[in-house]
Amino acid sequence: MIPALLASLAISLVLTIALETGFFLITGKRDKKDLMLVVMVNILTNPAVVLIYWLMVLRAGWNSILVLVPLEIFAVLAEGYYYKKYGNSFKRPYLFSLAANIFSYGTGALIQMLI
Repeated sequence: MIPALLASLAISLVLTIALETGFFLITGKRDKKDLMLVVMVNILTNPAVVLIYWLMVLRAGWNSILVLVPLEIFAVLAEGYYYKKYGNSFKRPYLFSLAANIFSYGTGALIQMLI
């Protein structure tokens, strides 16, 4: 159980950081401080979201949509807050956070469907 959880946390974090930093670059942003901010906010939010999802859905059997939606809202709001407070190039930090999370989640879901 613990090795599967750790593997899930690690894979999710690495993939999320890769996808959201890629999204940052695709959107034309180049500020190195903001790039590091994207990495840091994902280190802060991703493990918590994945752990709570893993415990509530995969272990306790809760409905995945009822767990996932509030968790993703939390991630978007938390990341948007940090982008607004500490970012240099985020004109609409919450919109950037929402778009980056949709891109990351959607790409991850597509990858899972393909494997």
